[in-house]
Formats: sequence, C-alpha cells, structure tokens
Amino acid sequence: MVSFLQVEKLTKSFGDLVLFRDITFGVFEGQRIGLIAKNGSGKTTLLNIISGKEGYESGNVVFRRDLKVGYLEQDPQFSPGLTVLEACFKTDSEVVRTIAEYEKAIADNDLEVLDELMHKMDTLNAWDYELRIKQILSQLKINNFDQKVETLSGGQRKRIALANILISDPELLILDEPTNHLDLEMIEWLEGYLNRSRLALLMVTHDRYFLDRVCNEIFEIDNKQIYSYKGNYSYFLEKRQERVESMNTEIERANNLLKTELEWMRRQPQARGTKAKYRIDAFYELEDKAKREKDRGNVKLNVKASYIGSKIFEAENISKSFGDLKILEDFSYIFARYEKMGIVGNNGTGKSTFIKMLMGEVAPDTGTIDIGETVKFGYYSQEGLKFDEQMKVIDVVREIAEEVSLGDGSRLTASQFLQYFLFTPETQHNFVYKLSGGEKRRLYLCRVLMSCPNFLVLDEPTNDLDIVTLNVLEDYLKNFKGCVIVVSHDRYFMDKVVDHLMVFNGNAKLKDFPGNYSDYREWKEFKELEEKNNEKAIKAKEAAKQSQKNQDISNSANQNSKRKLSFKEKKELDELNEIIPLLEQEKADIEILMSSGSLSNDELLLKSARISQIIEELEEKEMRWLELSDI
Repeated sequence: MVSFLQVEKLTKSFGDLVLFRDITFGVFEGQRIGLIAKNGSGKTTLLNIISGKEGYESGNVVFRRDLKVGYLEQDPQFSPGLTVLEACFKTDSEVVRTIAEYEKAIADNDLEVLDELMHKMDTLNAWDYELRIKQILSQLKINNFDQKVETLSGGQRKRIALANILISDPELLILDEPTNHLDLEMIEWLEGYLNRSRLALLMVTHDRYFLDRVCNEIFEIDNKQIYSYKGNYSYFLEKRQERVESMNTEIERANNLLKTELEWMRRQPQARGTKAKYRIDAFYELEDKAKREKDRGNVKLNVKASYIGSKIFEAENISKSFGDLKILEDFSYIFARYEKMGIVGNNGTGKSTFIKMLMGEVAPDTGTIDIGETVKFGYYSQEGLKFDEQMKVIDVVREIAEEVSLGDGSRLTASQFLQYFLFTPETQHNFVYKLSGGEKRRLYLCRVLMSCPNFLVLDEPTNDLDIVTLNVLEDYLKNFKGCVIVVSHDRYFMDKVVDHLMVFNGNAKLKDFPGNYSDYREWKEFKELEEKNNEKAIKAKEAAKQSQKNQDISNSANQNSKRKLSFKEKKELDELNEIIPLLEQEKADIEILMSSGSLSNDELLLKSARISQIIEELEEKEMRWLELSDI
C-alpha cells in the first residue's frame, strides 16, 4: 500500500495536561479510519496538528510528497459579505489558485505564462470548476448561490465547506465531526458519496452508523496512547472489550505485585545496592501500571425521577408559521405517560420550534398547549448553558443539588454522579475554562439530569458528545422512569432510545411513525420504490398512448397522401414510431436519476451529456417523422 501520512512519536500537552505521548500511526491509500476517544482526549487537537493548524512538543508528521489533502473543520468559518459561490472560490486549493493565476495572466496579456497555465488548467480539470461547484452544492441542497454566508444556518455553512473540499478531489480527506448540523438526508447522502469514492479518510465522528458503514479501521485514543482495530465500528466494539478485559486483569495483577514490592521497598531502606536497582525500577513501573484507570464496564444509573401524573401535555389545534414557512397547522396531540418520542426531519422543517413552543419559549399563532401540574421539565437545548468559566466543575453541578436519589433508595453525591458521566475526581476540581467543547456539553447534560426531572426534552443532545458519553446517556434514558422527547440526527441513538417517531416533512406535514429510525427508513425506502415503479408504469402507458397516436396519425396521413410511401420510407416511419417513445422514456428516467442526489460528479456529467444527445436525436427524428407523415 502507498503511504499517505506517517505520524511518529507524537506528543502533545497543554501545561501539565498530557493529551497523548509518543503515539505512532500511518494512513495508507484506501484506508478509511474513524478516530474515537473521550471528550478532552485530543481528537480535534490531533487533526489540527496533522493539518498544520497547531503545534506539538515532539515527534514528526510527514505527508507523501504532492499529496492532495482536504480538511473539514468542526465549525467552518467564512468571511462575512461573501456569497455562497464566492465562498467556494475563497478556498486555498490548487485549482482555485491556478484559476486566479490564469485570469491574472489574461489581464496582463502574459502569453508565456498563459500557455503554461492553460496546460495546468487541463491537468487539473479546472475549466468547468464553477459548474462542478454548482452541481455538488445542488446535491447538498444549496441552490441559492447568491445568498450571503452570514445568513446561512450552521448546517448550511457546513455543507458549503464540505462542497469546497469535495470539489478539490483530495486523495486524503480529514473530517472533524462531518455529520454535526447535517440533517438525516444529508448524512445519508455523504455516507453514499464516501462509499462510492476511492479517497483515503481520517475522521472524527460520534455517528456510529456512519462509522460502521464508511470506515474499515478504527483508531482509539485511550490513556494517552493510540490503539488500532482493523475493522468497522462493530468489530471495534468486540475487540475493544477484549482489550479492556485484558487491561483490567493486568492492572489487578499489577496491584497485587505492587503490594509485594512495596513491602520489600519498606523493609530494606538501607540495604538497597546497585544489584537491586532493577527491582526499584520495576517497582516504579508497577506503580505506574497500577495507577491506570480501570475500566468500569457498563454501569447502570437508575436515577429516581420526580413523580409524574397521568396528564402530561395536550396540544390542541396548534398552528405556527414564519411568513410563508408553515411549521404546524391545526396540530393536535395527547402525550402519554412514559412515552419516548423521537423527532426527525430535514433542517428548517420546524423541529426545534416545536420544542420551544412546548417549553413556552415560542408562542403558537393559534391553539393551546396544556401541561400537567406534576410535569417537571429537564431541557437540554442546542444553545446550551453559558457557564461561569472561573467556576470549578464540581461547583457547577452543586449549584443544582448536592446529591441525587436513586430508584433503590440510595443516593449519589454530586461528585459520584459526575464520575458516572466520565468526569474524574481530578477533572471535577478543574476550572470550566480548561474543559474541551465536548466536556462542557457533557457538564451541561449533568446539570440537566441532576435536577431529577420527570420529562426530558433533549434538542440535539448528541452533537459534540463522544461515543462513550452517548453510551452512558443511552443507558440512562433506557432506564429513565419518565417521559422523553429527543430531537436528533443520530440514527443509532434514536434506534436505542425512542419508542416512536414524529416525522417533520416540511410545510406543516407531520407523520407519527410507530417504530424507531431504522424501521422508518426501511418503510420509507419501500414507499419510494413503490412510487417510482408507479411513475414508471404511468409513463410507460403514456408512451404507449403516444405511440398509438403517432401510428394513427401516420395511417391517416398515408390514406390521404397524394402518393404512397415507398417500402423503405414506411419501414423508416415504423422505426421512428418505436424509437421516439423509447428516447422520451430514457430522457425521463435520466431526469429522475439526476434529481435523486445519488450520482457521483463523473456520473452526473455523463448523464448530462447523454440528455443533450437525446434531445438532439429527438428533434431530428421528430422532424423526419413529420416529413414522412405529410407524404
């Protein structure tokens, strides 16, 4: 295999916090690597180091010479004032630089440079760059190329940044949380695009279905080291468990040996000479090994929810619009006790607005929402909590409660509760400003849960949370004795947590689906296939009718013509009556395929070229058909 990237003995720390030490790995042609670690372990930092945006203490990062690399940051930024199309031409790619140099050479009338640049434009396939940008943006559902970037949502900006990278045809693609802020339709489009491409991939994501379907290797950062698993996410889960069990056994053995060595060290403080130095060194190695955090495995956290009565909330004849955009229209719903609802839909269909109406933050235009007296909401919003950065982690949670009750009558202190959500005692006494973005989201989640709500409303809880935290949260929600509403684009999370889905299809069209997301996706694919087959059958009937109509016209023309068609002309007319409907059907099929978003750039260009050929053929053959029909 061709080596694209080699990372050797890399060490990175912030003050006394060591993220990773002496880690070594490579990325080779065809590899699709998912990078997994707890928040705060240095995933984004590692990607920033590889992309040259951040420094490091020691080690080497070496790319293959002339390797084309694309890097999608977690939160891409664009200069205000740019249009969508202008933002795509502001990227630091070789193609864009070459186009700029070419345009300058034309302006300067520099014929010598121009000749060289024309050859380079050919090599980079840069002549149709703008067309290809527009095609990818359209596939990513961005069609207003003149819209200013500052008016776009986070998801739209992410898609523009993604289009910028994909259009540059990188050989190695580095992605930091590519599915964050993308709706389910876009996530599945990206999944398909990456599976059809041949590029190498190094990616950080918490989307486990995405990992499972796209990646063929998993890297895990754990205890400042990196571990490699040659398989997808399902394989990783199996092999990681084996590694953890082995490590726990090793730590237990180290603890037992440490006791023996400790006794020896204490017994002979004066007698240790150089011949015993190996035992002293071994003692410190054992001590280090014994101090490693032992994996706790799967811990059940059955926090007692406040009592909730039979009346939860009743929505009656709710309507909500923003100008021409309809969110809800005459919507009524009675929420049941212990119900766990998932809300899905494309961005802009009103999912978060629905949540905010329930929480009283947005008023409906018409209708009422009647909430039961015993309902105690716990609301995790996309905006999150604005922390006092100078507070300690433990104090942020203690503001809510000093302890929390469990279902069996026992209690957990705030510190113990934080440990369940992966905050070590050391981290609990850190100041908030030292936490990573993901750790702050985890702390916000702890505050919400510590209040012992009986109705959890979680708006995009999976964004910026690591997979380990998601496992803890999923386990918590499965055992939660209360009501839950979750808005999420994380398919795996929804499958594990919810009982049914409320699907927002846009324009105030909602569907209550009795099942999880995978059930819904299977049902939707079946319905789409059924509709497609029905459309094909209708078009085939229309084509047959048109063919018969053409035949009738031909027969009538023959009967009334001044001279009869020759044998050769009649045969040509019969062939035209067969060919024209077939060309019309092929044109219709290609148009459906091109609008499906399932084609690669190359396939899209081929289909566009074929449609042009069909249109020319149809014009020619229809003109000839008219000539023969008039005889």
